[in-house]
Amino acid sequence: MQNSNDAMANDLARDDMLILVDGMDRQIGTASKWQTHSEGLLHRAFSVVLVRDGQEGPELMLAKRALCKYHSGGLWANSCCSHPRAGESTVQAAYRRVREELGCDAADLRELTAFAYRAVFANGLCEYEYDHVLVGRCEGEASPGPGEVSEVRWVGFDSLASELANAPDAFAAWAPMVLTMVMASIASGKQREEER
Repeated sequence: MQNSNDAMANDLARDDMLILVDGMDRQIGTASKWQTHSEGLLHRAFSVVLVRDGQEGPELMLAKRALCKYHSGGLWANSCCSHPRAGESTVQAAYRRVREELGCDAADLRELTAFAYRAVFANGLCEYEYDHVLVGRCEGEASPGPGEVSEVRWVGFDSLASELANAPDAFAAWAPMVLTMVMASIASGKQREEER
């Protein structure tokens, strides 16, 4: 089994300074990405979900994490997941990371909600994140960076709900929470539009 030092050895961002926060998402300091994940420190993060109109309703872009990722390699997640660097806003970081991970641009990103979660992985690393959930559109065709994402696909709500229920182990720890929140928000927004 890979230990935490080996797991992050090839991560080019391992020395990025991440934003440490308290339970109210107030910045309380900074630490390297490696220290943050090896010590399980609460830090600011974001999860982007790109949405498009499909033939049968809204579709979400899922991304399969590259096998070489320091945790959750080979698992499906939302379109893009990462951390703002010290001195960078969450939205700025989200636009930057969509381009770096997916090779396309995000448009009209807006924050839906935020929540905290903690997940410990077999290699000893820990994600303890105050995760901001952002939704937007995809501009251009995705051309994922192979060190980040092995493939992407668009999926409708019914298919995704079925996958989350029947194959939860195919998803990264945070993905079911993020994707369910986004589907619920979009569905409630559509219902409000229909009621007008």
